[in-house]
Amino acid sequence: MTPDYRCNPLLRLSYSLIAPVYDLVIERPMRAARKRSLAALPAGVSRHVLVSGVGTGLDLPHLPTQHHYTALDFNAAMLARARPRGEKLDVEFVLGDSMALPFADNHFDHIVLHLITAVVPDPARCLSEAARVLKPGGSIILFDKFLRPGKAAPLRRLLTPLSGRLATRMDVVFEDLLQDAPDLEVLSDEPLLAGGWFRGILLRKTV
Repeated sequence: MTPDYRCNPLLRLSYSLIAPVYDLVIERPMRAARKRSLAALPAGVSRHVLVSGVGTGLDLPHLPTQHHYTALDFNAAMLARARPRGEKLDVEFVLGDSMALPFADNHFDHIVLHLITAVVPDPARCLSEAARVLKPGGSIILFDKFLRPGKAAPLRRLLTPLSGRLATRMDVVFEDLLQDAPDLEVLSDEPLLAGGWFRGILLRKTV
């Protein structure tokens, strides 16, 4: 089956065009929340960590150096900008799809999903794929914007058909995604930005 992102050339083109200015718009407003979310990544024994949807690599300077990282993104222009930020890390860069990860089951010890579940066309599939390649007992560090269950948010829902094709969805409900990933349990869930629209969520794979 063709990965969904290849069926959305407008989204791919949009991120190719956005790449040069992405950092100017995103880096500073998100920096503190990003670092707070990544603090959940264990800093002890070296582990294999997947950064799925690495984008321009804004997470990379904040990651512990002892781990081995795989940084994946669907856009070559984004990966090109991410590479210099990984110079101090043991990191492999992979062009691939967060909804169809090119890795075996139970492959990674930890996974970082920052600002990716609301970008992909199928957020539930993105989370399910992360759960598939995560080892039992491993964690998923999730930072993204989510609507609360039952929240109307009419403007966000109205804008999503357009914004989802150009950059990001605004109508994703995390609790709905979790129903498609029954092996995951929530360890913590805290508001990080924009009055709780952006949440930092720590998940663990139980089996």
